[in-house]
Amino acid sequence: MLNCLIVGIGGFVGAASRYLFTLLPFHRSGAFPLHTLLINLIGSFCIGMLVVAASKTSISPRLLLLLKTGVCGGFTTFSTFALETTELFQNGRPALAALYIALSLCLSIGAVLLAETFAQ
Repeated sequence: MLNCLIVGIGGFVGAASRYLFTLLPFHRSGAFPLHTLLINLIGSFCIGMLVVAASKTSISPRLLLLLKTGVCGGFTTFSTFALETTELFQNGRPALAALYIALSLCLSIGAVLLAETFAQ
């Protein structure tokens, strides 16, 4: 139960940070989704740094849970997708990584289109 609380606290910090980041004044309506791209890049960079730091130091598993699953997960789930894809490549599974990329992108876009169709 404590782990759920830790993830929830981190998720709050990540989600609130994402919201605040979207308030930065460099986005025009209908323009390229720069906020989302930057959020995904920042989240991916942060989760990559956390994984490397955890492998080189003795970071508490709960602190890692708070930061990786909670904060990064709340900020963007794209960071987890990027990490898992990288791990597939690093573990010598490029075909599976490519399949994961294709399925994640195509099926997620399809799910949004399907949801929009049902919502009309």
